[in-house]
Amino acid sequence: MTSIITHKTKRSTDDIISGAIDRQQSWREKRRSFTRGFLRKINVFAAQQNNQQKTKPAQKNVAQDENGSVLRAYWFPILCALIVIAIAVFVMFVKPNAPVKVIVPNVPEPIIKPVETSKKDVVVVSNPTFDIVRIEKNGQIVIAGRSAPESNISIVVNNQVVATERTNANGEFAYAPTNALKSGNYVISLINADKNEKSADSVFIYVPENYKNAVALLMNEDGSKILQSPQSSNQDLVVSKIDYLDTGRMVITGRALPRLRVSVTLNNKYLGFARVSDYKNYGLGVNVGKLKSGKKYTLVVRLHDSNGTTIATKKHEFVLPDDNDCDDTYYTVRRGDTLWVIARNYLGRGILFSLIADCNDIKNPNLIYPMQVLQIPAE
Repeated sequence: MTSIITHKTKRSTDDIISGAIDRQQSWREKRRSFTRGFLRKINVFAAQQNNQQKTKPAQKNVAQDENGSVLRAYWFPILCALIVIAIAVFVMFVKPNAPVKVIVPNVPEPIIKPVETSKKDVVVVSNPTFDIVRIEKNGQIVIAGRSAPESNISIVVNNQVVATERTNANGEFAYAPTNALKSGNYVISLINADKNEKSADSVFIYVPENYKNAVALLMNEDGSKILQSPQSSNQDLVVSKIDYLDTGRMVITGRALPRLRVSVTLNNKYLGFARVSDYKNYGLGVNVGKLKSGKKYTLVVRLHDSNGTTIATKKHEFVLPDDNDCDDTYYTVRRGDTLWVIARNYLGRGILFSLIADCNDIKNPNLIYPMQVLQIPAE
């Protein structure tokens, strides 16, 4: 078995130098040829000079040819070198040292806000506001709110100032008297005594005898918001009377917790809602159409808080009698009633209050009395 051994020899230095000289001479010859062709085309003066040189001795012509060939071969590098030297001389000695302009963008100064290390999360309000209004099981009331720090806040109950509390450094105050409230209705508001500024909101409170069903409502321009919901039962919702007129109108009246809302359905059909007055009375008149005599109907009345939650329900089943004479319809006036509301519920329009006044010989329609019995005429 034979093996093939390859042997590489390193190029000598003489070969490298010889190759470089050969390449340089080749490049020089190419450049000379290019220069000669260029001068033949554009340099007329060179042709005239060649004609004059023909009359001189041969040796002199040979020396001039050698000098001319050197200049023609290196004229471009020489020209570039002269240009570079001229630029350097101009920059160093001729061109003035102009000042360098640095354009800095106009950046506004940062606004540094002071960091408050004290009174964290303090919300300063101008007018006093309510935070908490609650009736305890023993009838004691608790009121908490806020206003400007270190100011005097007067608590007004039913248009009378009952106490004045001072806010702390955070603008907070609290009022909790030791005496229990008597049963009844109360309207509470706040006044900043230092600035004579009154609270935009007020709180309505209903206090029952047993205190457990107390109601607290925050009243403002947008409506009401419940602060304390009653622990109500069906005993807090009473349906006093259900009237049906031959005009197809049904009137439901009763008693419930004040300033809440009652809704009515007839055979699972929603009829409408009414708000309970401060005196715990409500009345709702709706058009139900022609009801059939002898047919059984189911009327459901529900009591809702300000959040819409049902807190009490009353269900009544009745059969419409054969004869229904609206001339025999009577209504007992309750505290807080007006002829306008009674006419709206029974006759469908409050403007018809004059019919009730004429039927009952009422001289002053604005003057009616609780427990007064009114006859409801037919339209």
